[in-house]
Amino acid sequence: MTLSDMIDPFSRAQTPPPQTLGRFVRWALKGAWPVLLPAALLSTLGGITEVLSAWMLGAVIDRATETEPGALWAEQGMFLLGCAAFFILLRPAVLGLSAYAQSVVMQPNVFNLILSRVHRYTLGHSVTFFDNDFAGRISQKEMQTARALNETVSEVIQAILFALASVVGSLLLVGSIDWRIAIGLVVWIVGYALLINYFMPRIRERSKARAAARAMVTGQLVDTVTNIKTVKLFAHDEFEDQAALGAMATYRERFIAFGHVSAQFRFWLMALAGTLPVVLIGSALMFWSSGFVTAGDIAATGAVAIRLSQMTGWVSFVLMGIYANVGELEDGIRTITPSHTLLDAPGAQPLEVREGRIEFRDVEFSYGREEGGIERIALDIAAGEKVGVVGASGAGKSTMVALMLRLYDAEKGGIYIDGQNISEVTQESLRRQIGMVTQETAMFNRSALDNIRYGRPDATLNEVIAAAEKAEAHEFIQSLRDHMGNTGYDAHLGERGVKLSGGQRQRIALARAILKDAPILVLDEATSALDSEVEAAIQSALDRVMEGKTVMAIAHRLSTLSEMDRIIVLDHGRIAEAGTHDALLAQNGLYARYWNRQSGGFIMAEADEAAE
Repeated sequence: MTLSDMIDPFSRAQTPPPQTLGRFVRWALKGAWPVLLPAALLSTLGGITEVLSAWMLGAVIDRATETEPGALWAEQGMFLLGCAAFFILLRPAVLGLSAYAQSVVMQPNVFNLILSRVHRYTLGHSVTFFDNDFAGRISQKEMQTARALNETVSEVIQAILFALASVVGSLLLVGSIDWRIAIGLVVWIVGYALLINYFMPRIRERSKARAAARAMVTGQLVDTVTNIKTVKLFAHDEFEDQAALGAMATYRERFIAFGHVSAQFRFWLMALAGTLPVVLIGSALMFWSSGFVTAGDIAATGAVAIRLSQMTGWVSFVLMGIYANVGELEDGIRTITPSHTLLDAPGAQPLEVREGRIEFRDVEFSYGREEGGIERIALDIAAGEKVGVVGASGAGKSTMVALMLRLYDAEKGGIYIDGQNISEVTQESLRRQIGMVTQETAMFNRSALDNIRYGRPDATLNEVIAAAEKAEAHEFIQSLRDHMGNTGYDAHLGERGVKLSGGQRQRIALARAILKDAPILVLDEATSALDSEVEAAIQSALDRVMEGKTVMAIAHRLSTLSEMDRIIVLDHGRIAEAGTHDALLAQNGLYARYWNRQSGGFIMAEADEAAE
């Protein structure tokens, strides 16, 4: 194992992230401390070498003034060679090892350690968490949190510990020269601490506000770019520009507020830093004139004073960065670490699908509202049965599917698969047993191969091609070409599959579901984006895919459901009718009205609602 592998950058956290700063830092860095502590020691040693450099300068001057010029090398040669070895070998070795620990061993691994844990926890949030926020803002918070904590840890070790070691060492050095000079340094350190104590909390709060405003800018921009086609279709470039400018204006105001306090801090800090050489060197000269200190002591004191004065500016910049990062870190913690609202039950076991029977037992869900959702749905779908679900928009069709996938928990009642309550099995095992094709197909900006293989990541290329052929997708995939020159199954599809037509995207999604080959299949408007010719071409493939599976198919185009074993008609969240296609037509009820009012196979839901 190389030094760069001493931290496992992707090790899993065993607990959810705490929501307080100190505990979150310990959670995020767990496993990295065996490297962080030696890195801290190296940085401390680096600070000590700075003080030793000043001491050696003074010692060299004293020995030179106390020795006859002709006898200098004879009497002081070993000491001078030792000093040379210190500057040429030891000091560079300590500082070099410290830099290596920071740049190679620590920073790359700590950043990924934090980000992987934060991202893994974020993925565990329910869909409601993502519905309530910008996708760009959430991803920004993940990166912001990892970067801020990584930089904070790095700066504390690399700069603060180095500076503290230098200050303590300097205090000891000037104290050994004359205790009265040390008192002057102590007074200066107290003034420095008071200045930091006054400004840093203000910098921290304004940094937090700035980070929140920056995330809103990112969220606004990503939201616009993600929906750029809608922006163009409605000719709303100016509208979106104004929305972005509004977010930017808020960010600018927060940035200026941060700039005011940081500028004030740097001014007063530089003013205080300027007093240090005057106080220390002036004191040393005064005591030298009285015979209390030597010329070498003046040189050592001066070296310490100038080094600390220079370091003050560096440390002030680092401290502002640390407190700014802490503000951003707290802002990220507030966004990302809320408790998961949809958890596996304690001791949850994997779902075992032996037959594929699905039962809705008086299920109710209303999204926390007084109206909407579904009410007292009692439905028993036999193993291998193919059930169609129809209804006007808002009748509860998609809600039933979302509850069966446990994207939400039922407020009353329960859903059972082969007698197992889905709230008592692991969510991952539940969703592995259900294949789904939705109306709004989800495509990744990856290759066609990767998008289809998402259904079963270990599938071979031949298996992927076979699934694509069944979904009538193989032919158009072969003609794909992206801007990087990749062709066929290696061609990337663009963000959300923007390079494909709606029908092509749905055929990719069908191929993905075919490859997954789950025992339960959900089709939510699976062929809505296909023209009649393509739909007819893949209908036989769909029929083969549905063989031996329990199927729930949602459609507005009733012709796609006419061969289902049973059709459920939802109305205002309740089951209004149930039966075969022919039986429902014979009832001359809601389903028959839908059938009679459709044109070209589509339900005219709006016309129904207007008629009602």
